Amino acid sequence: MEELKPSAANSPPLTPLSFLERASTVYGDCTSIVYGASTAHTWRETNLRCLRVASSLSSIGIGRSDVVSVLSANTPAMCELQFAVPMSGAILNNVNTRLDAATVSVLLRHCESKLLFVDVFCSDLAVEAVSKLDKPPILVLIDEEGEEEGADVADRSKFSYSYNDLIERGDLGFNWIRPESEWDPIVINYTSGTTSSPKGVVHSHRGIFVMALDSLIDWTVPKNPVYLWTLPIFHANGWCYPWGIAAVGGTNVCLRKIQAPLIHRLIRDHGVTHMCGAPVVLNMLTATHEEPLKNPVNFLTAGSPPPVTVLLRAESLGFVVSHGYGLTETAGVVVSCAWKPQWNRLPARDQASLKGRQGVRTVGFTDIDVVDPGSGRSVERDGATMGEIVMRGSSIMLGYLKDPVGTRKALKNGWFFTGDVGVLHGDGYLEIKDRSKDVIITGGENVSSVEVEAVLYTHPAVNEAAVVARPDEHWGETPCAFVSLKPGLTRKPTEKEVIEYCRKKMPRYMVPKTVKFLDELPKTSTGKIPKFVLKEMASKMGSTRLSRL
Repeated sequence: MEELKPSAANSPPLTPLSFLERASTVYGDCTSIVYGASTAHTWRETNLRCLRVASSLSSIGIGRSDVVSVLSANTPAMCELQFAVPMSGAILNNVNTRLDAATVSVLLRHCESKLLFVDVFCSDLAVEAVSKLDKPPILVLIDEEGEEEGADVADRSKFSYSYNDLIERGDLGFNWIRPESEWDPIVINYTSGTTSSPKGVVHSHRGIFVMALDSLIDWTVPKNPVYLWTLPIFHANGWCYPWGIAAVGGTNVCLRKIQAPLIHRLIRDHGVTHMCGAPVVLNMLTATHEEPLKNPVNFLTAGSPPPVTVLLRAESLGFVVSHGYGLTETAGVVVSCAWKPQWNRLPARDQASLKGRQGVRTVGFTDIDVVDPGSGRSVERDGATMGEIVMRGSSIMLGYLKDPVGTRKALKNGWFFTGDVGVLHGDGYLEIKDRSKDVIITGGENVSSVEVEAVLYTHPAVNEAAVVARPDEHWGETPCAFVSLKPGLTRKPTEKEVIEYCRKKMPRYMVPKTVKFLDELPKTSTGKIPKFVLKEMASKMGSTRLSRL
């Protein structure tokens, strides 16, 4: 069979852009996007709108290898641009809307963006950012219907086009530009904390194609789901669900702000079936809401494990919570807590504890392991021996833009080294213990901040908790807990009482030596708690022992 080789007929480049073309045929009359009271499109209309935008981009000189950036909330245009930009042959770059102008300018300069789509509410940020560039990108204002109220664009002369201009002038007969190779870049996503040395994660058409389909299979997403956009699309392209929802003809319910009352209303009004978000979003949705959902809602969360108390509360309301793990470098969730039927017979708290584990590789991924940082050997599967999480699979990034050293450091010996610390249990399930940079080393003992946080969340008065290292003259560093309390408490616990609560539930060396109460913990734009901010606060407190003298 040596003469049987790949040919043009059996090896066309894989790309997620093909999902839209099929959706317009199969689900042409089905609703693709809803937003507010006045905006609704079908998949046939969405396909035509994307073709028109891609055509207009091509007509103004945007083409292969050019980078086109988008600075927008989760609006209909943001959903459409996930297709329209790469359909012009360009590489898509979604920019975090919560960054300041200086950081946005650094990212635009680093990726050499040729054109920037700007949400009407981000216009001032964009204008200030491009003013810092020697070669500013073309600016296109996204000013969709119903978006003018509350938005003030100081100087529209800075914008060469509006989004509607590109739709109106575009050619319906445009043949969208397919990748020459499935390994061609389709997106550049910047990771958090990129002000000094940007880390632009580059993914290929092939990787995103596989990730999008793998995400649907692993989460068992059916045809015609109703997906609520509580996860920012600028965060790892919304874990590839803009493309995945097109593949199954679903409805994208867009929203601009993450507000619990609004989200509950949208769930009720549109019959939402699926949504994603960080654990802090799940906590927000269940903290003060007591009315059960009319129908179950599937909620996929990733990152740090949801506290058991939050999981129990969410599931009592009707959320069906799935937990996974992924990074910007993997384009989405590549490890999930695959549920076993026999676990349904366990008590609810034991089930919640199992769901707190990240799990096993998804069906479309290749391999994960936990290795000793020194020897590189696999650690024991005992649920206790910690090591660095490594992985390999089709959705792993091509590398970091303009950073060959960083790329070689992350991709070596046939693996992607994540920088995360975890353990493998006897049943082969992975559990993250911490980021390597967040492990607290006190007196030679490694303390997982995640484990300490899990105990703090069981305290009946605690709403949010995060644990970081605080300098200590004797131990090197000690656990320092930042806590926000639940509203409406008749009596608030003291620092001493919280420490004593922890002492009864964990080894002495793991117990926080400091508990700092805040009205609310700081959040990133993706709903995560930025521990570097808390570390800085803890560092300014000085040594634990000195402060107690």
